[in-house]
Amino acid sequence: MSVRVAQRFSGVERSATVALLETVQRLRRSGVEVLDLSGGEPDFSTPAPVVAEAVSALEGGETHYTPSRGVPELLRAVADKLDVENGVRVDPATGVIVTPSAKQALFTALMTLLDPGDEVIVPTPAWVSYPAMAGLLGARAVSAELSAEDGFRLSRRLLEERVTDRTRALVVNTPANPTGHVLDREEAEEIVAFAVEHDLALVVDEIYEKIVYDGRTHLSLAGLPGAAERTLTVNGFSKAYAMTGWRLGYLAGPEPLISQALKVQEHTVSCAASFVQRGGVAALTRTAGDVAAMLKEYTVRRDMTVSALDALPGVTCAHPEGAFYAFADVRGTGLSSAAFAQRLLDEAAVTVAPGSAFGAGGEGYVRLSFAASREVLQGAAERLSGLAGRWAGS
Repeated sequence: MSVRVAQRFSGVERSATVALLETVQRLRRSGVEVLDLSGGEPDFSTPAPVVAEAVSALEGGETHYTPSRGVPELLRAVADKLDVENGVRVDPATGVIVTPSAKQALFTALMTLLDPGDEVIVPTPAWVSYPAMAGLLGARAVSAELSAEDGFRLSRRLLEERVTDRTRALVVNTPANPTGHVLDREEAEEIVAFAVEHDLALVVDEIYEKIVYDGRTHLSLAGLPGAAERTLTVNGFSKAYAMTGWRLGYLAGPEPLISQALKVQEHTVSCAASFVQRGGVAALTRTAGDVAAMLKEYTVRRDMTVSALDALPGVTCAHPEGAFYAFADVRGTGLSSAAFAQRLLDEAAVTVAPGSAFGAGGEGYVRLSFAASREVLQGAAERLSGLAGRWAGS
């Protein structure tokens, strides 16, 4: 007997970034000293107030179900944060759902908006899971290929070229993974105008919002005129607060959309972990100094990483505006992104993510994470410097 697998999986590949992590783990088990710059996990410890609050909740017996939306204290903290920091107003009782990870919030948002056969526009290069999630829902991700020559900016012209009568939504990620681009107001206003004209939903992933450089500020699309009624904002705690293992995120937006998204939560995961939600309250209200310190350190690491990349023959790298990835142009080496990444692994035991994993526009680039420690980054820089000499003579 052959058990049939659902057709929805036929066009969906496994996560390339997860596969890289498994490769690193396998090599390390075999004794190879791999320096991993392929992942997206901060090396910092979770801030102490978050841990203390979660432990206190555990010791106080908060080990049971919570309301599917989330505990009232966290819902209020999220709504207050959005109002004060982002200029986005939502009712904590009807406009927010706390989810077990921002990834779950994103999948819930897309499930709320997309039917089989629908299309969602995804600017690329993009995080690997956006098109995969659309595919799992029977929808199609339409790539809007961005260009490094104009800083990976998203234009109204590009969007107009991709919209059809089947388009239902546009995914926006700012600061962007893998490019590090941060939306400016001109781009944001063009995006909102496009969505209004075509009556599209906006799914905005802001998971890296607190990691921006050189005096830039993060801009939330939902705070722009005409956007609130059609925007689902996805955010979480993994990146800004070094809480990857806690799996905590949230989805915020207008009540008519959130009320439907709540059905997904209720019939799948039920709720986020009770004690983890208590830690989330502390993260939003008691860790400003920790977040600022991490950003300061990321800035140093960014400059270290870009400098090491620029020293490689045939490689150039612009300073990312946000997030904690360097997206390096390796076209001058004559190698594909996959071949370049493989050569780094084979000759220097350094792992990076090939740009081809991030869709159209990613080929010719590799993504390196500088969320690793200075020691790891310095070790990788030294190995890359050794490679530079060998490559120059080859």
